[in-house]
Amino acid sequence: MNGSRHLRISLLAVTTAALLGSGVTAAVATPGAQPSPAGPKAAAGAPVERLIVGYEKKAEEAESDAEARKDARAKGEKAGESLAFERRLGTGAALVDLGDELKGGSLQEVVDAFEADPDVAYVDRDTRMYATAAPDDTYYDRQWDLFEATAGMNVQRAWDGGATGRGVNVAVIDTGYVTHSDLGANIVPGYDFISDAQNARDGGGRDGDPRDEGDWSAADECYAGSRPSDSSWHGTHVAGTVAAVANNGKGVAGVAHHAKVQPVRVLGRCGGSTADIADAIVWASGGSVPGVPVNTDPADVINLSLGGSGSCQTVTQNAINGAVGRGTTVVVAAGNSNANASGFTPANCSDVINVAASDREGNRASYSNYGSIVDITAPGGETAVSAADGILSTLNGSATTPGAETYEAYQGTSMATPHIAGLAALLYEKDPSLTPSRVESLIKGNARALPGSCSGGCGSGLADAARTLTALGGGGTPDPDPAGKTFTNSGNWTVPDGDGRYVYSNIQVSGVSGHAPSDLQVAVDIKHTYRGDLRVQLVAPDGTLYTLKNTSAYDSADDVIATYTVDASSHLASGTWQLRVTDVYSGDTGYIDSWSLTF
Repeated sequence: MNGSRHLRISLLAVTTAALLGSGVTAAVATPGAQPSPAGPKAAAGAPVERLIVGYEKKAEEAESDAEARKDARAKGEKAGESLAFERRLGTGAALVDLGDELKGGSLQEVVDAFEADPDVAYVDRDTRMYATAAPDDTYYDRQWDLFEATAGMNVQRAWDGGATGRGVNVAVIDTGYVTHSDLGANIVPGYDFISDAQNARDGGGRDGDPRDEGDWSAADECYAGSRPSDSSWHGTHVAGTVAAVANNGKGVAGVAHHAKVQPVRVLGRCGGSTADIADAIVWASGGSVPGVPVNTDPADVINLSLGGSGSCQTVTQNAINGAVGRGTTVVVAAGNSNANASGFTPANCSDVINVAASDREGNRASYSNYGSIVDITAPGGETAVSAADGILSTLNGSATTPGAETYEAYQGTSMATPHIAGLAALLYEKDPSLTPSRVESLIKGNARALPGSCSGGCGSGLADAARTLTALGGGGTPDPDPAGKTFTNSGNWTVPDGDGRYVYSNIQVSGVSGHAPSDLQVAVDIKHTYRGDLRVQLVAPDGTLYTLKNTSAYDSADDVIATYTVDASSHLASGTWQLRVTDVYSGDTGYIDSWSLTF
């Protein structure tokens, strides 16, 4: 039977004998100066001391400080707190002081009290901002994959929005983990699933120690004609890209440098088996594996930088189905054969995010697989060109058993995949309730076009961390579309059914000088089963409200797909614009699919 075969799986980093040895680190050239600060950022977790309340223009509180002061007191009494109007802002909004400490109610209860008032246009938290700069990690300036404008993944701008992966667990199912001081603080207990003691090299079969013992092999040791290879320390390299510690004055920074990595060992001498990998997927996502203790810290994200040729086997697909059903996002490497990814597993399994690799110029990397089943592309590097063009991460310097820690540049779809796993971790930090399908749609829907060339299919394009976080409403400072001043939010937001509450989706506009045009184009795509129930409004950065579409009891058609023209010339273009959708009647449901602004 298909599910009973034990397929040999190998790691998906493209390496050479010279690259896998020690001493490459010193040869990695610095590609350029460290990027300049990206502007102020909100401190993650900083206490909120004030609220910014924007009132509808018709409201008395919009003009009268006395009325705003009275309203603040009333809202405070409603929430069981002592609130005070502090001053009027230049935009016309009211600044409301929350007092020294909320006495028992939560901040959200205070916000809810304001948002329940139809005279309130918006409520923002007055977050504290600090000057931001690139991390102080000594090799960060070599991590072009995170910050370079041409083909980097715009990760630093996502960090500027406060997303670092805190509270998220990423399982790296790979060769295990070898101790590294730039990663150890973010490692949580994992498991060794290699059932063959000889391949495990640890004196036994499965156990609770996922330490990487080395995966070197001699000529003909794995099969007739197999070449000798040094230990790759592949899992440690992948883990470093996900969550190497940042701002510790050394080494590199991970995409989600406050996330935790759970090492799950499945690859040893001569690779690993399908059966072991399937069990590892089940266990890492919180499922039950006979004879193995329960995973008390199941993963939000699974990284599979491994693969082999052939179809997706039933046992692998079943394991993935279970993981996704438990809410775990599964990210897999497309493969390194410069071939259609449909011929490689687990890249050809369903319900995964399939990742191709790009080089430093934004082309599909020469080795990367491609095809219609590829979902997204991320930096995978090209060390064949130069070590400086590879993906630098944590490693060990020994050719066999563990030795001294080091850093090396690798290339491969194995290196691209943890960039996406890290991005998924940033998303889960901002919204732990996300489903795997929503994570995938956010990442794909906010990618940008590859700046280079791609033949054969590279999915939705090059992943963009800042755009993706902004679409979620999680901050970040994305770059505008350089081809025309169009800004898009492709995040899906459910419209509350008929209870008077609205859902909103933000677009952060930057890089557009002066005022907005008199013919601002607002394109909306709202999926709904009775569009007459919906009120659709645009909120300018200063709180001014424009009604794009009002309710109509007799309009029973589906969906609102339209472009509206708004005279927004009285507002500065840069700032946060908001689409607000209210469903005034119950019984029909829908969601914001996407919307855009064209200046």
